Amino acid sequence: MVSFNRNIRLDLPHIRLQGLGKAYPGSQGPVQALQGIDLEIRRGEVFGIIGRSGAGKSSLIRTLNRLEKPSVGQVVIDEEDIGTFDEKQLVLLRRRVGMIFQHFNLMSAKTVWQNVALPLKVAGVAKADIERKVAELLALVGLAEKRDAYPAQLSGGQKQRVGIARALVHQPEILLCDEATSALDPESTQSILALLRDINRRLGLTIVLITHEMGVIREICDRVVVLERGRVVEQGEVWQVFGDPQHAVTRTLLGTLRHELPDDLQGRLANEPVPGGDLLLDLHFTGASGREPDLLAIAQGLGARVSLLHGGIDRIQGRPQGHLLVRVGLAGLGSTQVLEHAHQLADKAEVRGYVAHA
Repeated sequence: MVSFNRNIRLDLPHIRLQGLGKAYPGSQGPVQALQGIDLEIRRGEVFGIIGRSGAGKSSLIRTLNRLEKPSVGQVVIDEEDIGTFDEKQLVLLRRRVGMIFQHFNLMSAKTVWQNVALPLKVAGVAKADIERKVAELLALVGLAEKRDAYPAQLSGGQKQRVGIARALVHQPEILLCDEATSALDPESTQSILALLRDINRRLGLTIVLITHEMGVIREICDRVVVLERGRVVEQGEVWQVFGDPQHAVTRTLLGTLRHELPDDLQGRLANEPVPGGDLLLDLHFTGASGREPDLLAIAQGLGARVSLLHGGIDRIQGRPQGHLLVRVGLAGLGSTQVLEHAHQLADKAEVRGYVAHA
């Protein structure tokens, strides 16, 4: 694939944002959509941008191909500031930065083949080369048998596959995904994510996607940034952000602000130890240590009377993550001792409260 800058250094970021800001006119003055964005996106990674509605996700991703002009700051691709590009250079830029959209943006009166071929025809590519390229791309996205179908005859997942094929016609180095799965059912979402990951690995594309779904980030991304009110509030490797979210917005998006207690315990929970009672303890496995829960060690370390009430362990980027909510009898050990032992058995431990022994 041809790069913007032929003398690129592979050890440098593929995309770099410096002091990026975007303001829109408002009735009471400028509305800041993006403020002080500093990001580096590595070559060949799948980079996720997540945030609530209005966080600035769409504004941010559209600055990467200059569909949105930043009010301040730089977008640097292969060490070239795209803000200095003239119209001709911007046309070339947008051929090297493909983009897929939430609602597919297909032409309803054209077949699958015609939708994919259109950008090549506009670019003046020879007919034989168009035929070869479109055939290759339809095979890549699994739609070779649908070349003569119209969009109305396709499922949502198939329409997005057409969109992906069309975005790849100019052999881009970068693929932008604007809520590419939010209009799809869960099965189609998984299929599209698997296709994007396959394309990333097979073609070496740098993929930047925006979404409001943490499940999408978990399935496909290498790193993630969390936006809130136009600012970066958290970023890191996916396993780090999922395993130990630092910002309240991230915890809300993950749905892990607090693990819910069983209903029968919630009403009886006390903040102070209950004579002869039990301690409720949350054991967190963030992935930082790579350790997996050892149930025997937990039972031996916390005392003879330990009950597992709730929890689960998953693997994200090969690291075990999750939590176990346990009920621990305090007959032998005090709560301070139990907590000290717990910190040796898990990455983090949290006292949730106390209940009378059942």
